[in-house]
Amino acid sequence: MATNRTFTMLKPDAVSNGYIGGILKMINDAGFRIVAMKYTKLAAETAGAFYEVHKERPFYGELVSYMSSGPIVAVILEKENAIADFRTLIGATDPTKADAGTIRKIYAKSISANAVHGSDSDENAQIEGDFFFSKLERF
Repeated sequence: MATNRTFTMLKPDAVSNGYIGGILKMINDAGFRIVAMKYTKLAAETAGAFYEVHKERPFYGELVSYMSSGPIVAVILEKENAIADFRTLIGATDPTKADAGTIRKIYAKSISANAVHGSDSDENAQIEGDFFFSKLERF
């Protein structure tokens, strides 16, 4: 059953380039409600734990290094049909293939520096949100 919540993370490239406000505006304008939000920097161990599902993949070490290279913004969002609508809003992983007007088309630099993460399922949205936020941090 759909939870109508999703998780996103504004990645180090988006934060370092000053895109937090622009990305959050796009999210708000698309009708999402922010349930929880945190500005933080991941230690390599924390980034490794978050991306543990990719541990056996060749890009894992590079991903952990990148995600712990600077501050991120973790966010739980709420909206009817949240997962699908957010994935549409962010666009394709490769910004050169993303639709015009999507977050990645506007703000991403490359496949690896693609500005935002977006949960791909209700189950992962729950797991990812729980990784960053306690129940007391959700509104």
